[in-house]
Amino acid sequence: MKFTKMQGCGNDYVYINCFDETVSAPAELARKISDRHFGIGSDGLVLITPSQNADCCMRMFNPDGSESEMCGNAIRCVAKYVYDRNIIHKKQIAIETLAGIKFITVNTDENDTARTLTVDMGAPITEATEIPVIANASPVKDLSLSAHGRDFTFTCVSMGNPHAVTFINDDVSLFDVERFGSVFEKDNHFPHKANIEFVNVLSPTHLKMRVWERGTGETLACGTGTCATVAAACLNGISPHEAVKVDLLGGQLIIEWNMEDGHIYMTGPAEFTFDGEYYYG
Repeated sequence: MKFTKMQGCGNDYVYINCFDETVSAPAELARKISDRHFGIGSDGLVLITPSQNADCCMRMFNPDGSESEMCGNAIRCVAKYVYDRNIIHKKQIAIETLAGIKFITVNTDENDTARTLTVDMGAPITEATEIPVIANASPVKDLSLSAHGRDFTFTCVSMGNPHAVTFINDDVSLFDVERFGSVFEKDNHFPHKANIEFVNVLSPTHLKMRVWERGTGETLACGTGTCATVAAACLNGISPHEAVKVDLLGGQLIIEWNMEDGHIYMTGPAEFTFDGEYYYG
């Protein structure tokens, strides 16, 4: 089975072109292929499949085999894949996900190669029951949770998948994300678990974030988490509704919550790493 390894801000996945290949047991394959010692090694598996509702469909599986609704870094890579390999060669691409159809603008260089991609991530969801999170009011901006003797205040947002964002004074570069993220991910307030973002405010238009992703652990970047982080910053009056830079372990994304249409737009890179064959059977 042919595959392609790609990354967006260090968020690396194995991509399979299901226009040509067939994957019968994606959850099992994701567990095997994601293993960084006995498999290819990745943050998960992404299937690029035909769609009756959009230009193509993206299905994403975590290393534990669970299927996620959406991944902002992965969808940029899918758009680059289908554009650069002439499967869908147009500057506006519609990709179906479990979180709905997302629209991507391809930004090319002088050689007509996709360099950065802007994703219309849609409107952030702030209603507690739709995120979902167990809370008394919406939007959820003051969810108090504790772990290892420390108290944190979370703002909860869904970008098609649940996120809980906390702004901390500790230097996030040194913060023990695994110790706290692994606890909060499975907190009873989150019926479907949650992705956990720990954030430093460098300025109103410049944030620094690390993320603990449900079903995966800490990753170098999370596109939906970056969008949720900026949404949380806007909801709390920290950031304006304009372009905000977010520094991640794997690079930088530019996020804007546009108040004209209420949508969040994410711009960032996507890169090919290598192609290969996996003996799948």
